[in-house]
Amino acid sequence: MSRIDADTTSAAIRARPARRRRYALERDGVLGSLMLGPAVLYLVLVVGYPLVLAIMYSFSDVTVGSSRFDFAGLATFKTAIHDPHFPAVVAHTFIITGISQALVVVLCTILAFTLAANFRGKWFVRFLVLMPWTTPVALGAIIWLWMLDSIFTPFNWFAQQLHVIGPGEQLNLLGHAGLATASVIAVQTWRTLPLATVIVLAGLSSIPRDVEEQAEVDGAGFWRRLFGIQIPLLAPVILVAVLFGIVFTFTDMAVVFILTGGGPGDATQVLASWAFYKGINGGNLAVGAADALFMFPVLLGLAIVVLMMASGRREKS
Repeated sequence: MSRIDADTTSAAIRARPARRRRYALERDGVLGSLMLGPAVLYLVLVVGYPLVLAIMYSFSDVTVGSSRFDFAGLATFKTAIHDPHFPAVVAHTFIITGISQALVVVLCTILAFTLAANFRGKWFVRFLVLMPWTTPVALGAIIWLWMLDSIFTPFNWFAQQLHVIGPGEQLNLLGHAGLATASVIAVQTWRTLPLATVIVLAGLSSIPRDVEEQAEVDGAGFWRRLFGIQIPLLAPVILVAVLFGIVFTFTDMAVVFILTGGGPGDATQVLASWAFYKGINGGNLAVGAADALFMFPVLLGLAIVVLMMASGRREKS
């Protein structure tokens, strides 16, 4: 064998491992695992570890500043449930989540159909619609806190012009139980509306054009096409958008914590803020963890129901 052949053979042998590694990375299973690795690690560290810790705390008697960690069984959950404020907190959570997401369903559908049309300045309207979603929750809540201030709120002027209140009177939007609840609902609607709009808009663009053209040929008007074709086809997408909105609203404490602190009294206290209040401010980490865990089975069951409904609607359509 000549020296040139020997060098060529040795170079080919050295290139085989590199080729094998390259081919291995091109396999779907290997490449998919590598791409999913960071996301799985993020979920384990940011979601999995706190969840396991919360479950451990909820079955103990741990408190802030104490090194004791004794097993308490279901006694912690009994303490949380027997709190006289707990039923009202659960009711507030469902009321705020339910009303805000009902508004989101209506508004996101209207916005999606509006943004799907061609008109001048559509890009600017899309920017305005998406801006609340790009704004951090805490920053958006602080802006709303200034806007809802009883002295400086611009809503005082509008209410005076509409003769809802007299000259010199002021709206105490965050100091009255009903108005404070309505304010929290409005902010939660404002916060979750952009994502729902984008999801519904994507679903609207996926509706086959020939279906609508056939309906137009058959003489179907706007309202008949809307409720007979478009809305039924969009139903699975709307359900998914609602599911995201419910999860974000049900587990959020930033809006309530910044706007009202759960007040006046406990009129706007929700499960997330109540768990923070009991666990961190009150120092009882075990009860706070138990309060927070009540959200898990509710959201899990709701997610299963909504996804089953969306799957059933998709199969029918």
